[in-house]
Amino acid sequence: MNASTIPSNPDVAALPPIAFIGGGNMAASLIGGLLAAGLAPNRVRVAQRGRDHADALRRRFGVEVVSRPVDAIQDRRLLVLAVKPQQMAEALKDLSPLAGCTVISVAAGLRVSTLAHWLPDCALVRAMPNTPALFNAGITGLYAPATIPAESRKLAQTVLVAAGPTCWVSSEDQMDAVTALSGCGPAYYFLLTEALREAGSSLGLAPDVAAQLAHQTFIGAAKMAQNSTEDVAVLRRQVTSRGGSTEAAIATLESFGLRRIFQEALKAAKDRSRLRADELESSIHA
Repeated sequence: MNASTIPSNPDVAALPPIAFIGGGNMAASLIGGLLAAGLAPNRVRVAQRGRDHADALRRRFGVEVVSRPVDAIQDRRLLVLAVKPQQMAEALKDLSPLAGCTVISVAAGLRVSTLAHWLPDCALVRAMPNTPALFNAGITGLYAPATIPAESRKLAQTVLVAAGPTCWVSSEDQMDAVTALSGCGPAYYFLLTEALREAGSSLGLAPDVAAQLAHQTFIGAAKMAQNSTEDVAVLRRQVTSRGGSTEAAIATLESFGLRRIFQEALKAAKDRSRLRADELESSIHA
């Protein structure tokens, strides 16, 4: 996986008008990021059923919202599919004549071959953002077949950079690993924060104090890692004094097989992601 070059201000002015099929949290995070980067609201159209949700999108972003996907795609050559995987067939059933568009799917588990069942004449790009994208702090794994034009790849990256950095993977199978690492990753952080605060409480700290210490310690460590030129392994060694408390704690974690636990956890997540994709593909072609 090669990290892409991430512009601090994505060149959204070069984007064609965009249609979002689905206006949920992930779509809203992308729309908000794009508008903040300078995209005009009148260049965004959203297909969103439900009057209350549609009205909320209009008020929040000033974008056009329609109820049917087929109405959203009129005069659009860039589409973002942001509906749940199990809702994709219904959302795309009237779009099959669509051709010549760049289509970005953020639906987990839907392979390019499955999307091509509905959109065989479009340039298809898969994206796997994670939930911190809701705060413009996410990271997105991207995949496109080798046949997809460079311009479509550039369009997809410009859209997803609105929610945080992007990384491209070279094969679609690796999207299951992206799901296991960064897609599921926020939950691992939350679990570790829970475990750390509970351990602090067991040592006699008041629960609220333990929670504050655990939460802020992880935030501070993440900022150190983000702003340092050193690898995280080097940073860990720098804060682990020989014979000190940190060394004792790290040795205990290693003795319980912490690295192996994470390897097995990510493998389980990857296998489940692959199985889910197989099931979705089978249901479409059944």
